[in-house]
Amino acid sequence: MIILGSTGSIGINAIDIAIKNHKKIEMLSVGDNIDLLNKQIQMTNPTFIVIKDKKNANKVRYSNKQKLFFGESGILEALNLSKSKIVINAIVGFSGLKPSLEVIKLNKKLALANKESLVVGGKLLDSTNIIPVDSEHFALKELIGSKKNIKKMIITASGGALRDCKTKDLYYQTPQNALNHPNWAMGKKITIDSATMINKLFEILEAKWLFKTNNIDALIERNSIIHALIQTNDNAFYAHLGSNDMKLPISYAILGKKAKNIDSIKEIDLTNYTFNLKAIDTKHYPLWNLKDSLLQTPQLGIILNAANEILVSKFLDGKIPFGKISDGIFSAIARFSNDIKNIDNISDIQNIDNQVRNFSDKI
Repeated sequence: MIILGSTGSIGINAIDIAIKNHKKIEMLSVGDNIDLLNKQIQMTNPTFIVIKDKKNANKVRYSNKQKLFFGESGILEALNLSKSKIVINAIVGFSGLKPSLEVIKLNKKLALANKESLVVGGKLLDSTNIIPVDSEHFALKELIGSKKNIKKMIITASGGALRDCKTKDLYYQTPQNALNHPNWAMGKKITIDSATMINKLFEILEAKWLFKTNNIDALIERNSIIHALIQTNDNAFYAHLGSNDMKLPISYAILGKKAKNIDSIKEIDLTNYTFNLKAIDTKHYPLWNLKDSLLQTPQLGIILNAANEILVSKFLDGKIPFGKISDGIFSAIARFSNDIKNIDNISDIQNIDNQVRNFSDKI
């Protein structure tokens, strides 16, 4: 198997599960965390190694039986040389799109943790070869099974690190506060995305492409124990519950049906929880106003993603306040929404992505 983005939380868990279940890892790709990569090379002995920047080549400890590649082109080249049938794409951001397209082109199974691939390029990806590595979409897939009578799908949101902050005090919240997630241990960007609720917008759009439906909504469930629900035509509801641990969807991606026989996550005692589902307050989470527009015009995801990546980076660097993330995204949509109507290829997507990034960087 192959792990793209091996030094992030998804990649680390995937390596742990693969080693415990004696799965050969043929290829690792990383960004800049060379120290952790070197430990992973010792643990997994991959044939192919990809790092983001060639200037770090002399820091990578690998043997003459292993081959080192660089950057996006290196990922694509190594994918074509590989024999693995399953690829976990845990790259963060827009840079995960081209590898996803290449995996599908090579007829390999794509275990997808890179939300942006579907958010930006869902129209270009054949979802029949995609395994969702996301607690909500994994839960939906398990709930749906062979059911044909589905009326509505619902995913859940924790509310993020600032869910208890007074709405009037949100605008000038600091990165330190916004990174203090109550339930999940995640990377910095996705933790901020949880606080703005754009993460859930992305997941709504992912669900549209994965399950071919617009009948999808989200509710806040503060425990992060209920991951998804479906409503059938008889108005019955079915829910998927489990501890807030990504090891479950990762295990199913790596092991398939064999995952049913192992305890991937810790057992929860339901008597310890009170469950309360609430609608998402658009005053507290203004970006949630975009949900219906996004489902009707999924190309908006290109603008949302590009603007968000730039603005979250600026926020984490202390250059803009928290509230400016949402303001900037609305500004980008107002500026570029007429430019996305006829987008149908990777070149068009990259062109708009670059324009939105340049625009957002000046906010």
